[in-house]
Amino acid sequence: MPSASQPITPVRPAPRLAAPPSQDLLGVPLALVDYDRTLDWIDEAVERRHKGYVCVAAVHTVMASREDPALRAAVLGSDLTVPDGQPLVWALNTLGHQLDDRVYGPELMDRACARAASSGLRFYLYGGRNHGALAELARRLRLRHPGLKIVGGHCPPFRPPTDAEEDALAAEINRSGADVVWVGIGVPKQEKWMARMRDRLDAPVLVGVGAAFDFHAGIVPQAPDGLQRLGLEWAFRLSQEPRRLWRRYMRYNPRFVAGWARQLVAHRFSRRG
Repeated sequence: MPSASQPITPVRPAPRLAAPPSQDLLGVPLALVDYDRTLDWIDEAVERRHKGYVCVAAVHTVMASREDPALRAAVLGSDLTVPDGQPLVWALNTLGHQLDDRVYGPELMDRACARAASSGLRFYLYGGRNHGALAELARRLRLRHPGLKIVGGHCPPFRPPTDAEEDALAAEINRSGADVVWVGIGVPKQEKWMARMRDRLDAPVLVGVGAAFDFHAGIVPQAPDGLQRLGLEWAFRLSQEPRRLWRRYMRYNPRFVAGWARQLVAHRFSRRG
């Protein structure tokens, strides 16, 4: 204990984790990052015990957030919203940026698992179509990445959870000692869940990756690489699940193109001015 004559040095809080630069696209700030920068941010957040969450955004996320105030608030409350969809990357590049690739949710999750198998980060899985699918996801990830620590998982019901169920879930995740919670319950549920649960969980980072759970569990095939590069992943997914997805793509894709065009015209006129 310092004596009365010794000055007391105040304890300063750790500096807030710096967010990468971003670009507003149709009202959503998209982080100008690649896979490595995103994974570095996650690692640093875990090391500092900084509580935050990451949204992985496709065209659907951007456009739905313009109609759903709760989704918009959740997306704007994230620490990072990364461009998952190839059309978002094209749009960002027409606005003056030079992104080489998107941050595709399934690939981000796979690369994070590869890092964690070496670093020892502990993962919790929240989502899945059913308990069997969640178990298969965990099995495949462990097989692909020996040493990966998956410390728990939970498949939620399709109905909204009760307060008691969310209390029990928060306690379970906290007991697991997870560093990162991967959330795969789809847009807009996962964004709203992360915003709602963020302060109740000890895990520093939550990441919403939607269909990545189905892809990695082998339930739904991913689009071929060529279609992904052409920005046609949506067409492949529509062919696989037409009844579930047709309304989403027919509603939002044309609106996105129109909104992007308006923003691009405004951007170019502002540069001339």
